[in-house]
Amino acid sequence: MAEKTDRRVRKTKAQLRLGLARLMKQKSIKEITVKELVNEVDINRSTFYLHYTDIYDLLHSIEDELTREIRDTFHTHPVSPFTEDSLPFVEDIFRILAENKDICNALFGPNGDIAFIHRIENLISAHSLNVLRETFPDNIEELKYSYSFCLTGCIGLIKTWLTSDTNESPQEMAEIAFKLIINAVKTFYPQPA
Repeated sequence: MAEKTDRRVRKTKAQLRLGLARLMKQKSIKEITVKELVNEVDINRSTFYLHYTDIYDLLHSIEDELTREIRDTFHTHPVSPFTEDSLPFVEDIFRILAENKDICNALFGPNGDIAFIHRIENLISAHSLNVLRETFPDNIEELKYSYSFCLTGCIGLIKTWLTSDTNESPQEMAEIAFKLIINAVKTFYPQPA
């Protein structure tokens, strides 16, 4: 019986998540009501309130889950600016985005949560900049500019991919992003001998 309940809870939360993503494509989170969301996904308000206190609680829960998944990739994959060792890390980021495409599309879209995007940027930056600082200790000041350039480009690449109807896989997108990042790093910082 517990397995059925767990499955039902997961299904309800998934419905709410997809419903929120659909509504966020049309309007700001400030304009979305619980009533509108439960009507969108055809569940009772009481069912919503069993899991969340309000729309913001649902949004923060989704964002926290995505942040945790991305943070977990740091522990799984090493990052190095000049080796293919970093490619699995980038692939995992794109895999997470693909598995959560509907909500990520909404979060990165015009009605999305800019604070969440900054949170992800800061999370990835803290990890990646540490690696670059270790590799290029004499260029710490310059790193912030080239890294900012790469990060902003990657966010644009992600937004374009999430909103397009093309069929590039997460692996293909990771390879594109990886090549662009590697080329930028190699241009600004020649590979150490």
